[in-house]
Amino acid sequence: MLSHLLAPSFCQVVIKVNRRSYLTLGLVFRDFTTSSPKCGDASNSASVVTYFQLKTMLANHDVQLFDVRNPDEYQAGHIQDAVNIPLSSLEDSLKLSPERFQQKFEVRAPRKDDDNLVFHCKSGIRGSKALDIARQLGFSRARHYKGGYSEWAEREGK
Repeated sequence: MLSHLLAPSFCQVVIKVNRRSYLTLGLVFRDFTTSSPKCGDASNSASVVTYFQLKTMLANHDVQLFDVRNPDEYQAGHIQDAVNIPLSSLEDSLKLSPERFQQKFEVRAPRKDDDNLVFHCKSGIRGSKALDIARQLGFSRARHYKGGYSEWAEREGK
């Protein structure tokens, strides 16, 4: 795609314009700019799991889903099979030995090469930060559910 040839500064300008609520320009350039890895962050499509993808992963029991919201948020409602690891303790938790992780969270510890590791929060912000932390620790194939529990609850009628 042509956006791979654009200077990162062009992408930054378009993103700043988008943030200033010039919706028409934002809509025109949105797909174009976000298709380039230079223009995005952890929200690029390879890093994001959609609602439908997550539903399929859960149905197939093929996901390690970590809810990085605070415990009170988790207790008020959560996605089935999600394990609560608050963002504030995520880095230390991912550094635990596999044995200690399993003992603490009662699930298998994620491995660095797992491709079914998904983080989520309420609306995507903390989930994206969790993804950044995981990637820095070497979990290069980890992803996040950008819609978060808010989207999940809305679509599931909760």
